[in-house]
Amino acid sequence: MMKSQGGVGDSSNGDLPVSASEPFRASLRWPDFCVQVLIHCGCVYGFYLVFSSARIYTTLWAFFVLYSSGFGITAGAHRLWSHRAYKAKWPLRLLLVFLFTITGQRHVHAWALDHRVHHKYSETDADPHNAKRGFVFAHVGWLVLSPHPEVVEKRATIDMKDLDDDPILVWQKRLYVPLFALLVIGLPVWVPCHFWKERLIESLMVNFFFRFCVTLNIAFFVNSAAHMWGNKPYDRYISPVENIAVSIAALGEGWHNYHHVFPWDYKTAELGNYSLNLTTAFIDFFAWIGWAYDLKSVSSDMVQRRAERTGDGSYSKALWGWGDSDILPEDYQELAAMNGNKYLD
Repeated sequence: MMKSQGGVGDSSNGDLPVSASEPFRASLRWPDFCVQVLIHCGCVYGFYLVFSSARIYTTLWAFFVLYSSGFGITAGAHRLWSHRAYKAKWPLRLLLVFLFTITGQRHVHAWALDHRVHHKYSETDADPHNAKRGFVFAHVGWLVLSPHPEVVEKRATIDMKDLDDDPILVWQKRLYVPLFALLVIGLPVWVPCHFWKERLIESLMVNFFFRFCVTLNIAFFVNSAAHMWGNKPYDRYISPVENIAVSIAALGEGWHNYHHVFPWDYKTAELGNYSLNLTTAFIDFFAWIGWAYDLKSVSSDMVQRRAERTGDGSYSKALWGWGDSDILPEDYQELAAMNGNKYLD
């Protein structure tokens, strides 16, 4: 998915590294912890209101905002600004920063910084949400605990000049607090109240707390579940996996084994299946109208060579058409002979 930075502030910038001679012990950041508790408790109440008193249009609006704004994370903060997997003209950049702001996951600069650190130092102490520290830490713990000193140190070494030179991102960073109030809370809550006279409490709980919390947790699962449960057709030596459930929920961000092997590919996946990678369809549409260009991808030969060298053996079993009824037994035998019998596993 989608990498979450949930919350308004950026308290991690004030964390100081401890002495190298002392073992690191994370401390609970109480303001961040209380915010997460508040958001999740509000989400539970909002979920109750969805089935008890909120109008159906209010719920539909919440899910529309949830998934449409998600492209701001996947196509924007992730594939465009963190990895520079393609280029975008200013109208698309403005649209993406608008959508990303609605998700409430801090400003783009902070999100992309931690994501670049995550890829450069993946599964080490410098990884902000190191999955080797367990599911809870990778999912949400890293947001409420003080970061490892290595994270603080490595954040300072990442080159962010490309984002600092983008005036759209500069202004989003400067105005983030009022933009959070306006776009994360104000606009989503105001629409149901104004257009179909929803009560304020229902709209607030469903379109802020419930929607915001679901958005955060979908992003959290890319950090946690997509590093733990699934197959590794491209590199069995790293923790990221191919997780279809996360891919569906996170608009195509769950093909994580591929993404960590080929992070510059704008598709973040090998196959162009729009139903399981809506973000690729989103980018392709804007490439078609000329707003996105210089889309980077990986050749099939390079993918196959890497899968054969380091994959877990599941790569060939994921081929389109494998197992179709019109493939004759002798065809399987021929393929097996060509590929060292691995198709018969």
